[in-house]
Amino acid sequence: MAKLWFKFQRYFRRKPVRFFTFLVLYLTAGSLVFLHSGFVGQPAVSQNQANPAVGAPAEGAELPFLGDFNLGRGFRDTGEASSIARRYGPWFKGKDGNERTKLVDYGGAWSRALKGRVIREKEEERAKYIGCYLDDTQSRALRGVSFFDYKKMTIFRCQDNCAERGYLYAGLEFGAECYCGHKIQATNVSEAECDMDCKGERGSVCGGANRLSVYRLQLAQESARRYGSAVFRGCFRRPDNLSLALPVTAAMPNMSVDKCVDLCTEKEYPLAALAGTACHCGFPTTRFPLHEREDEQLCAQKCSAEEFESCGTPSYFIVYQTQVQDNRCMDRRFLPAKSKKLIALASFPGAGNTWARHLIELATGFYTGSYYFDGSLYNKGFKGERDHWRSGRTICIKTHESGQKEIEAFDAAILLIRNPYKALMAEFNRKYGGHIGFAAHAHWKGKEWPEFVRNYAPWWATHTLDWLKFGKKVLVVHFEDLKQDLFVQLGRMVSLLGVAVREDRLLCVESQKDGNFKRSGLRKLEYNPYTADMQKTISAYIKMVDAALKGRNLTGVPDDYYPR
Repeated sequence: MAKLWFKFQRYFRRKPVRFFTFLVLYLTAGSLVFLHSGFVGQPAVSQNQANPAVGAPAEGAELPFLGDFNLGRGFRDTGEASSIARRYGPWFKGKDGNERTKLVDYGGAWSRALKGRVIREKEEERAKYIGCYLDDTQSRALRGVSFFDYKKMTIFRCQDNCAERGYLYAGLEFGAECYCGHKIQATNVSEAECDMDCKGERGSVCGGANRLSVYRLQLAQESARRYGSAVFRGCFRRPDNLSLALPVTAAMPNMSVDKCVDLCTEKEYPLAALAGTACHCGFPTTRFPLHEREDEQLCAQKCSAEEFESCGTPSYFIVYQTQVQDNRCMDRRFLPAKSKKLIALASFPGAGNTWARHLIELATGFYTGSYYFDGSLYNKGFKGERDHWRSGRTICIKTHESGQKEIEAFDAAILLIRNPYKALMAEFNRKYGGHIGFAAHAHWKGKEWPEFVRNYAPWWATHTLDWLKFGKKVLVVHFEDLKQDLFVQLGRMVSLLGVAVREDRLLCVESQKDGNFKRSGLRKLEYNPYTADMQKTISAYIKMVDAALKGRNLTGVPDDYYPR
């Protein structure tokens, strides 16, 4: 066989003209087969279809979507449209309230180009471009939720996210940033100022520097603006100076949760406080910090227009957090002058380092850096990720290192410690499912999990011990304490970073603490992944770390580090 192949090569090497002739014939034959496949299996056109005048529907009736007749092709009806259709979202509906005909999987080679064309037409139909607008980081034009993707942002993705949350407007900025809102609070500018391509969709415009390309979403009806996603914050005592604490007040004889949340959302406030027949709107401030919750029975007064909901009383308010994003803490930038101190944000992997970076950036207004480079984090808005860790432009530097040389390179450190049982599972999920994903069941059941625990559990202990031993100025923060009392713990962290603690800014962080990089709880497994031997080993490491902390007059590990 080898000799035959060698002779074949030598024959065409000596006869290049024959080789290229053979190649042309091969490609021509392939093209004919490709073209022929596009016409196989198509349904015959009936006489009625060929002559639209025969059996035509009454005037004004909606015709079924049959594609571009100029191509002389119809769509293949498989009867499975509902299972293979692309979902466009709850706003994509016909006048009768029913979903429009969805795109099915077409037959033939021409389908991809036509499919893309039809998708673009449908997307244009569900959202109307209304112009380029000025945007200010201190006072956003659209004040709902926002998210960034510096690699894959598209117009449709932004519109889809805003519409799914019930917003009326979607705006794109800087090629990669998406903002949602219920009204535009900015001036219109020249179209030429929106001049940046979308990062994930070349040829499409996604705003510019401090410029928003804004779309008005064609929602089927006002009820699509779902305020049910408002977050219940609790029952709170009426603030002393009501007009300063909650500046907007409206009387509502027929009070309901939806009506009050609706009003505060329209007024662009993140808090809606129900007080019997009065609705108050505002921000969390030192006058109304939402730190001292009262017994909910004190607020248990039935809403006049809602049978099963409490609407509070004139003295005790029921508070909800609306969809409006609190922009008082959203501005972020690099340090104006190069820092002379390098401060580490050190943790074992899986201990919440990325979440802590999100909190620090919101609380200080400055970007955090990293000892490594993670493109996925940069694409999601952590712009300090690309800077070298010694650049001095970031407020602190993420690191998982635990060697003496690496630790002594930093002038100070925030050491974040988490329950090893939770940290190991979180890191295992990150390794096999990404920053906010989850490992597959097969990974937990396979050899990967026991091997992971065997290698990583000792590191959990040595990481803390090394930073306590070699760190120059170490502030220990327990992940569990940060979750439980974010205001106080984040204040301690900001103080170490040398930034003045602004209470209103910390309260702003509290209202949107989760961000995009906090995994929504560990996915519950059907079984405990830790064997008895694993628990015995990890318990020994917990006791070791607890003793080391107490030996330095620090608070030991929290009591819920079980089993041990």
